[in-house]
Amino acid sequence: MRPVLLAFLVAFLAFFPFHRSKSPEGGSLPLIKVDPMNFSPKPGKEGGTLYFILNGDPKTLNPALAQETTSTAVIGDLFTGLTKLDLKTMEVKPDLAQSWEVSEKGRVWTFHLRRNIRWSDGEPFTAEDVVFTFNKVYYNDSIPSSTRDILTVKGKKIKVEKVDPYTVRFTLPEPFAPFLNALSAAILPKHKLERYVDAGTFNTAWNVNTDPREIVGTGPWVIKEYVKGQRVVYERNPYYYERDERGKRLPYMERKVGVIVSDPDTALLKFSNQEVDYIGLRTQDIQHIAKMKREDIKVYDLGSTPSTTFMVFNQNPKAKIPKYKLKWFQNRLFRVAISHAIDREGICYLVYNGLAKPLYTPITEANRPYYTEDYYPKFEYDLRKARQILESIGFRDRNGDGILEDPEGHELKFTLITNAGNKERETIGNIIKEDLKKIGIEVHFQPIDFNSLVARLTSPPYEWEAVIIGLTGSLDPHFGRNVWHSSGTLHMWYPRQEKPTTDWEAEVDRLIDLGAVELNFERRVEIYREAYRLITEQQPMIFIATPKSLLAVYDKFENLFPTVWGWYEEVRLFIRD
Repeated sequence: MRPVLLAFLVAFLAFFPFHRSKSPEGGSLPLIKVDPMNFSPKPGKEGGTLYFILNGDPKTLNPALAQETTSTAVIGDLFTGLTKLDLKTMEVKPDLAQSWEVSEKGRVWTFHLRRNIRWSDGEPFTAEDVVFTFNKVYYNDSIPSSTRDILTVKGKKIKVEKVDPYTVRFTLPEPFAPFLNALSAAILPKHKLERYVDAGTFNTAWNVNTDPREIVGTGPWVIKEYVKGQRVVYERNPYYYERDERGKRLPYMERKVGVIVSDPDTALLKFSNQEVDYIGLRTQDIQHIAKMKREDIKVYDLGSTPSTTFMVFNQNPKAKIPKYKLKWFQNRLFRVAISHAIDREGICYLVYNGLAKPLYTPITEANRPYYTEDYYPKFEYDLRKARQILESIGFRDRNGDGILEDPEGHELKFTLITNAGNKERETIGNIIKEDLKKIGIEVHFQPIDFNSLVARLTSPPYEWEAVIIGLTGSLDPHFGRNVWHSSGTLHMWYPRQEKPTTDWEAEVDRLIDLGAVELNFERRVEIYREAYRLITEQQPMIFIATPKSLLAVYDKFENLFPTVWGWYEEVRLFIRD
C-alpha cells in the first residue's frame, strides 16, 4: 500500500511542439469510458466459468506472508477482512463485521461480527479468529508480515481483545483515520493455523506445496487445483455469506480458472485465441486488438492509473552538489519555469500514444474523491512564459552563447538522470532535454543503472541534481506519508528532515498529520486536498503524466464493473444468455 520507487522515463528524439488530437494507435477502436457512479448490479444467474490471466506462480498461499503480487493475485479472493472498500463510493463498508462503534475520541473501536458465517471447511467464524489473527500472527515479531506495518500507530501495536463470541474491541494508542481501511486485512482461521504458530512453523505453513483443501478462508472462492506454471482452478465457497436481493448465493459464477502466463505477449495471444475472457492491455496491444476486428470484444478505458511520473530537483543542503545549483533548485519560480517548459500533452501522445493524461498534481483521477480536476493549478506548456520567469529571477544569456547564466555568472546547466533501458522513460527525458535547450538550459541527460539511481536518491551523499522517476499510488492518502511529510524517507527533494525547512513544508506536515487522525470522511478529504494543492503550487516534484488503464473483455458478461483498483461487486458477475 505504500508508494514505492519506480524509476521513470528517457532515447533520442528530434522534438518540436507537438499538440494534436488523434485516436490511439489502431485507428477506430472504440474505448468505453467507465464511470463508477453509474455501476448498478442487476439480479443474475448462477453457473459458468471465468478464464483469466495470472502473471506468475505464487511464492506462498499464506496471506500473512504474501508480499508480491503473484501471490496476492492467487489467494486474494480466498479471504476477507472485517471491512472492505466500496469501489463505487471509495468509502469503507462492513465485511465480516456488520457494524461498529467508536468511542474515547477515536481510540476505542468495538466491532460486531456477522453471525452464522462459516469458514470454507464449514467451521464457524467467531471473535476467536479475529483475536488470533491480530495478536498471534500480525503482531508476532517472528512472523515477517508486512501487514504489521499498516496495523501499527506510530510504532505501537493496537490492543485487540474479545468481548464476547461475536464482539471484538480494538484500543488504539491514539486516533488513526486509516484504521478502518487497514482492517480489510485477511482474517485467518484459528482452528487451522494456531498449531503452526505454537510450533514455530507458521512461516512455512500454507506453502505452494500445501494441499489446496487445507487453505481455508471466508472469501467467495476456494482453490480446487494448483498446477505450477499452468493454472489455478477455483470453485465458489459453499459457505460464503453474501447473497443477492433474492436470497441467491454469491458469487454467481460457479468456477474460475487462472491461466499462469508470465510473458505479456503470450498472454495477449491467449486472449486472441479466446483461451481467457479478459486481459489488461499495454499501449502497444491496442493496435493488435483493433486488427482483430471482432465486434464481441469491448475495450474499457478505466481512466488514469494511480501511478505518477515526475521530475525532481535536489533541494537537500547536505547533498554533494554545487551550492549555486542548490540555490536554483530551492527557488519555487525556477521550478515553476521548468514546469511550464514540460510538454505534457506531447509526451502523452508521443510516448503513450495518447493513452495517458497530463499530470500536474501529486495524485491522479484514480484517487477519487481526493482528485478534483479544477481544484488544482495547472502549468500550461509555454516556452516563452518559462523563459520570462527565468529572466525575472535573474537568469540572462549574458555572452550570447545561447545558454542562460545566473546573476553570479554560472551557466544554467544540470545533469538529469533516470534508470537505463526503459525506452519510454528515455524518450521523455530527451523530450525535456530538447525543450529546455530552446529556453537556454543545457541538460546533460544520463540514464544509469536502477540500483545506482536508488542509492543516490536515498542515501548520503545524495549526489544527484535532477531525476525523472515515479511512484505507485495508494488507496488511502496516509500511506503516502513517507513521501509528503518532511521527515519521510521518500521525501525525495530533501528526505529525513529533522524539522521542515520551509513554511510550506511545515504546513503540509501539519495537514498530513491532521489527516491521519481526522475521522470525519468529508473533512478528511478536504484536508488532503488542501495538502495536495499546496504541493502542486510549490512544484517540488514536476508532475508529468499518468498512463491509462485499459481492459479488453469478450462481451458475454453482465454486471462487469471494472475500475483501476479492481472490479466492483465481482461476485455479481454472470454470463449473459
